[in-house]
Amino acid sequence: MDIEQLRDYCLSKKAVTEEFPFDADTLVFKVLGKMFALFPLEKWEAGEGWVNLKCDPDYAIELREEYESIQPGWHMSKTNWNSVLIYKGELSAKLILKLIDHSYDMVVKSMPKKLRDNLI
Repeated sequence: MDIEQLRDYCLSKKAVTEEFPFDADTLVFKVLGKMFALFPLEKWEAGEGWVNLKCDPDYAIELREEYESIQPGWHMSKTNWNSVLIYKGELSAKLILKLIDHSYDMVVKSMPKKLRDNLI
């Protein structure tokens, strides 16, 4: 998958925005103002595309044990975030999209009910 496909997929989700809150290199996708995906554009341009995604802590451990391409989140909480190394080619497109969905769902689930109700 290329970054444009992933960008389109993230933006297709309800109440998602994209921005550069940290620097001109880190593209961040948020749902109702909360981050769920971070893409380092410089790495993508160098052919080493990856994304940081939020993850349930137990599921994160399972994924890291099963896939070399899923590692503790770079510059993020190692408990709650994974770096998903897409450039290695180990992960299927279906799994990558599933992990994006999981990240989005984790962020939504942590929101107050009033905000979650806005997404229905």
